Amino acid sequence: MSRPVLIDFFAEWCGPCKRQGPILEELKRKMGDRVEIRKVDVDQHMDMANRYGIRVVPTLVIEKDGRVVRSLEGVTSAETLESMLLPLVD
Repeated sequence: MSRPVLIDFFAEWCGPCKRQGPILEELKRKMGDRVEIRKVDVDQHMDMANRYGIRVVPTLVIEKDGRVVRSLEGVTSAETLESMLLPLVD
């Protein structure tokens, strides 16, 4: 089984996205290599944003084994994300 992947769809011009960044850094410190965190700038990767149906930034998508488990719009706390990711960790 693979580790869960958290994809952060963001934009450089987005204020809430700037607040989400440090939260994801805190999450990375807490969870280490148990989760993979990817950042996708929607302005540079519109094809990927369209494929995932992203309409709002920030949007966080949690995947496990190549399937979307959860999608969250808006700024989300490290505690909330950790509680969603822990059950997905092998």
